[in-house]
Amino acid sequence: MSADTVTPEQRSRNMSKIKGKNTKPEMIVRSTCNDLGLRYRLHRKDLPGTPDLVFPKHRLCLFVHGCFWHRHPGCKYAYTPKSRLDFWLPKLAKNVERDTKAQRALEAAGWRVSIIWECQTKNTDALRSEIKKMIDLNLDGQRVTTEIE
Repeated sequence: MSADTVTPEQRSRNMSKIKGKNTKPEMIVRSTCNDLGLRYRLHRKDLPGTPDLVFPKHRLCLFVHGCFWHRHPGCKYAYTPKSRLDFWLPKLAKNVERDTKAQRALEAAGWRVSIIWECQTKNTDALRSEIKKMIDLNLDGQRVTTEIE
């Protein structure tokens, strides 16, 4: 295990500045949805998991997940920290568990749930195509749980 390059106090300060709302990936998704003329609500606290974007007309909840924080499977950005594993492993596992519970609760309430990962916001053409596909599938009334490839 290699030593951290910053002090625990500096690391704590850095991590405390990470936002949960209005992140850069979320803003990219919102901008893309706006370009497509889609209407949505932000951060509905009355829904499980407080989805990032909610499309009431399509009964679709969209989460924009950070690859590190939500453990994107197979993603290079979902690395495991090298220090303080006793802190990080349970914390990250709880995030995944909380995401799963929220998704199940939304689906049980009749909502469709989709996830867009932070790394997938880097290709805006693919993102635009996938969002259009999610909405079209929802218009057909099919049950959808989409993750952009």
